[in-house]
Amino acid sequence: MTPAELSSTVLHAVRRAVDAGELDVTVPARAVVATPGPGGCGDYATNIALQLARPAGQPPYRVAEVLRSYLVGVDGVADVVLTGPGFLNISLGGAAPAALVEEILSAGTRYGHADAPDAPDAPDAPDGSVVRLHCPHDLRAVVVADAVARVLRCQGALVRVTAEGFDREWTAALGVRVDGVGPAPAGPPVTVRPVPAPADPLPLGRDAARWALLHPAAHDRPRIGDEHLAQREGNPLFRVRYAHARSRALTRNAADLGFAAAPGPVPDAPQDLLAALGDHPRVLAAAAAHRAPDRIARHLVAVADATLPFLPAVLPRGGEKPSAAHRARLALAEAAGTVLAGGLTLLGIDAPDHL
Repeated sequence: MTPAELSSTVLHAVRRAVDAGELDVTVPARAVVATPGPGGCGDYATNIALQLARPAGQPPYRVAEVLRSYLVGVDGVADVVLTGPGFLNISLGGAAPAALVEEILSAGTRYGHADAPDAPDAPDAPDGSVVRLHCPHDLRAVVVADAVARVLRCQGALVRVTAEGFDREWTAALGVRVDGVGPAPAGPPVTVRPVPAPADPLPLGRDAARWALLHPAAHDRPRIGDEHLAQREGNPLFRVRYAHARSRALTRNAADLGFAAAPGPVPDAPQDLLAALGDHPRVLAAAAAHRAPDRIARHLVAVADATLPFLPAVLPRGGEKPSAAHRARLALAEAAGTVLAGGLTLLGIDAPDHL
């Protein structure tokens, strides 16, 4: 069971409790599942009981007890433990990582796109209407609009980008484009107006410049400096690209040892990595809905930071022979690399296999 499937399972438990008359609430649109916090346990936790307590007119712990009875025994759920004021801590069966990894590898870099399995519904233009983005004659605004357009399109929207002014060198240097130049078009366009960059980012080159402009939130002033080019752990872009390149190197190394990836149970799978990978579709949908590509950039950093400590355990050590566990770990590493590559592509940044 993937995190997206688990979220649906929790909502189904709420519906069953409502249908049975044990809860008198409106079933929410989604249930957030995440890695358990301090004092938690299991693979995932949800605060759905705290969310429903007030409308249900019952204490959160009582709501959690009701929902637990509908979750225990569900296929893929091994156990449900209540902690704190009413958190549901859910342990999944051993195949949970395998299902998530298989889903990611099957979808490839389109994992989380609207037409990928289990992806959220497209947030805009489901009827074929066009989302109109308009920005001032400012390089950061054009880059952010370009990234927003990429993310919206991956969620199924039709997008048109216009700008009050555009320099042709921006296309050659940063790969941005607009569909029209001039005043805002007729209709209600979405204005993209982030805080301008304090200096010219073009000397950084395409990848570092786009990252410098997209990683901060739109209301934050970006830093334009050589720190974005540094090949060290203190540079978030380096960590993201390094984690991707390492995952690809492991695939090559495994081939030299005569084995390939195969999704399967990973007993020592890091839960923060599984949670980050499973959260990728939601992050893409939220980035599209809020016109915020910075959410993807920060999410990629979280994926990379969860991936890097796991990679040294993937390949056999010493005289070990490749086993099913090694193939499953390699598949998880490849899934992480796939998510990193897909996210970087949406930001218009290259994901090299060698770094």
